[in-house]
Amino acid sequence: MKISIIKIGGNVIDFPDKLEEFLTLFSKFPGHKILVHGGGVLASRFGESLGVMPEMVDGRRITDKDTLDIVTMVYAGLINKNMVAKLQALNVNAVGLTGADGNLIQSVKRPVKNIDYGFVGDIQKVNTDFLNTLFEGGIHPVICAITHNKSGQLLNTNADSIASALATSLAKEHHVNLYFCFNKSGVLVDEKNENSIIPLINEEIYTELRKENVIHSGMIPKLDNAFEALKKGVHHVWIGKAENLLLAAKGKLSGTIIERHRYDLY
Repeated sequence: MKISIIKIGGNVIDFPDKLEEFLTLFSKFPGHKILVHGGGVLASRFGESLGVMPEMVDGRRITDKDTLDIVTMVYAGLINKNMVAKLQALNVNAVGLTGADGNLIQSVKRPVKNIDYGFVGDIQKVNTDFLNTLFEGGIHPVICAITHNKSGQLLNTNADSIASALATSLAKEHHVNLYFCFNKSGVLVDEKNENSIIPLINEEIYTELRKENVIHSGMIPKLDNAFEALKKGVHHVWIGKAENLLLAAKGKLSGTIIERHRYDLY
């Protein structure tokens, strides 16, 4: 079975027109597919309106009890169910899920080291049997950035990590491609020049680009995660703008394709 896992972020979710356009593209995306999303900016806005100010460390949200309540309401409720409703209007039979539903994604609360991140989850296990059942029924999961610890506790979990964990778990028995939609056209030589896309990166190219300090530091964690996914069996990883997703599905070099050793799109 060929499965595509597509992760979107705030650059799509926070803009109603862009979200509508993206969901239309997603509805046309071929084959079995999973949509993964967060919604941090909207959660921060809701929190501020309730007097709960966001606290971030190195781009990671500190999640106390009040913050957990807010992100759960916003991610699993407002954002997730609106997207599912819009997909149903586009004749996509979608179901909205947290990691707790069907014991889909089990996590452990992140250990306290130098920083106490609070109710933040590090993923331990993905229930691929549940996902296979959904695929067999023609249902497309829409998964938000909330997991659980199997002891009744919900946990705020990074959406990129969820997408990668889903991909690597499913890759043990399926052909899986992973798509990261973000606010750049791909991996860029010059982060200020959208036309400076590197269309293909493998391990050898990546090593050379890092030595030459060509890749912007903010992209390095995404690429490290991508190569880790590839080492665990994911077929290929794509990074680019959401509006180019269908081009990517057709094998067009519309963003950056990341592969371990050689270009082998199909």
